[in-house]
Amino acid sequence: MQVQPYLFFEGRCEEALEFYRTALGAEVAMKMRYKESPEPQPAGMCPPGSEDKIMHASFRIGDTVLMASDGRVTGQPEFKGFSLSLTAPSDAEAQRLFTALGQGGQVQMPLAKTFFASSFGMVADRFGVSWMVIVPTPMP
Repeated sequence: MQVQPYLFFEGRCEEALEFYRTALGAEVAMKMRYKESPEPQPAGMCPPGSEDKIMHASFRIGDTVLMASDGRVTGQPEFKGFSLSLTAPSDAEAQRLFTALGQGGQVQMPLAKTFFASSFGMVADRFGVSWMVIVPTPMP
């Protein structure tokens, strides 16, 4: 069994994919626009003018595959009740990732040393996706 995050960006998916490519080195594996669907969209599924929006995308960050879409393009995206946890190989890389994700976003907990990590911090990116960046310390 596999569980994969699926993020709905309410019309900002293209921008989000480019942001994650630049900030995190994400690689887009697949991207399909509504107009490229092999079947027509049901009436009322998408507002007029959203034909170029992304119906489905798949992208990889490190070893993790995430999926994304513009969704039904009904308003501002809301990402509540979860965070994506990003494990960095070093404190320097954690700082780079944290800073990149924070561009246009909001720091929720500054990156700092904790009892469980040499670096740990929480930041919501410009799309409202919450990230936990961590360099865990080895457990005894």
